[in-house]
Amino acid sequence: MTTKEPKRARDAAPAAEWLQSSIEQCIADTKNNTAKRRNPTRGGAHILSGNVFEPRALDELIPKWRQEDAPIRVPVSSDKFWMLTKNKAWTLPSPFDNKGNYVISLSQLVRWMSVKAEELGVEVYPGFAASEKIITNHKLRESGQGQHQTYALGIKEGCRLPVSVINIRDLGWVVVNEVWEIEEGKHKPGSVVHTVGWPLDMKTYGGSFLYHLDDRQLAIGLVVALNYRNPFLSPYDEFQKFKQHPAIRTLLEGGTVLQYGARTLNEGGFQVEMCTKGMLAAEATFKALVEGSSIDLYWENLKKSWIWDELYRARNYRPAFEYGFIPGMALSAVERYIFKGKSPFTLKHGKPDHEATEMVNLHSPISYPKPDGQVSFDVPSSLYRSNTNHEHDQPPHLRLRDPAVPETVNLPQYVSDENGDPKLHINAQNCLHCKACDIKDPKQNIEWTVPEGGGGPGYTVM
Repeated sequence: MTTKEPKRARDAAPAAEWLQSSIEQCIADTKNNTAKRRNPTRGGAHILSGNVFEPRALDELIPKWRQEDAPIRVPVSSDKFWMLTKNKAWTLPSPFDNKGNYVISLSQLVRWMSVKAEELGVEVYPGFAASEKIITNHKLRESGQGQHQTYALGIKEGCRLPVSVINIRDLGWVVVNEVWEIEEGKHKPGSVVHTVGWPLDMKTYGGSFLYHLDDRQLAIGLVVALNYRNPFLSPYDEFQKFKQHPAIRTLLEGGTVLQYGARTLNEGGFQVEMCTKGMLAAEATFKALVEGSSIDLYWENLKKSWIWDELYRARNYRPAFEYGFIPGMALSAVERYIFKGKSPFTLKHGKPDHEATEMVNLHSPISYPKPDGQVSFDVPSSLYRSNTNHEHDQPPHLRLRDPAVPETVNLPQYVSDENGDPKLHINAQNCLHCKACDIKDPKQNIEWTVPEGGGGPGYTVM
């Protein structure tokens, strides 16, 4: 996934972070039980990301992981950064330093860590959906009843999940992702390519990634910041359009799509204090339980850790693009090569994502090419490749706070002419659990709730 920042910690995901915490606690004290709930039917089934993995945190947690059968086998062999125009790919100096990093499947890593955690006594419950936390006698318990809006330390989830909906500024990304099996002659294990520019316009922040895994597999995806203004913009269709670029299409032709998925990602970094460290959280929690120390120890240790320094150095890259693509690139270059992450100022993020969407009369419709069935595909075809499944007889887990808003507000203000009588129909059984609707809805009328346990996508190589 493309971010304009130097080498930094790429913590796998909140799921992996919770597993880190659980493993660390079990190493410290085998008498205290730690439970990890999982909504999917197996570990990693809801985890999606093309990932360039920095192993520093795993070195601290499981020092001998290289001697074990960890799914971390492909070191980064090359690192390129392209700026795309409609027909050209211009090579720019790479802002990344991926020496010593690996290209991995994040769902496979989480699955492996789940096994390691269970070997240490962590109780992992696949197929159990949690929607609320209950705190009794200072002990945390999760329940499947209703929705709870408060937040307590100790919950590690992905973006916009129901147990830990945190009261922070709403900033996020949506990533649309595929894993391909490409022709042998085109496969370069460990090759990493990030791009900016086309097909996104100059006011929309985002980029793409192409990571060559093992077994001729290629992780390819487009990341779009959810503060985009144009209501006609479709991240899914932008991704299909992106694959038609000559430099990308040539790579994919003759290959086969293995899996498809989409997911929102938390965005923030140093300014909104979102990035946490599982092992530091485990250490602070363990000492609070056993020694009676304050949980504030976590915050103190985080400030002393290497991740704090890296977050601070990267704090201005994302908000620089609030001024547009060209100013953002220029400011990022100054921050990277002149100030080296130690500029005397900190830029602020813009408005929340749901407030960024503008009225339909301020924009022209976007014409997206028809899928060709070779490198670009329609939604039903892609959905099939995600292995998404929900029981059809359950109540919809996508709920509206006011059922009238879509027809009376959203349709006339954010959608172009619609033929016939407007009627809302939600196909909740097709939900990928990306949470973009919950985050981006201008009126914040959509509430994503957990479906029946085990429902959702079934990723295996993402």
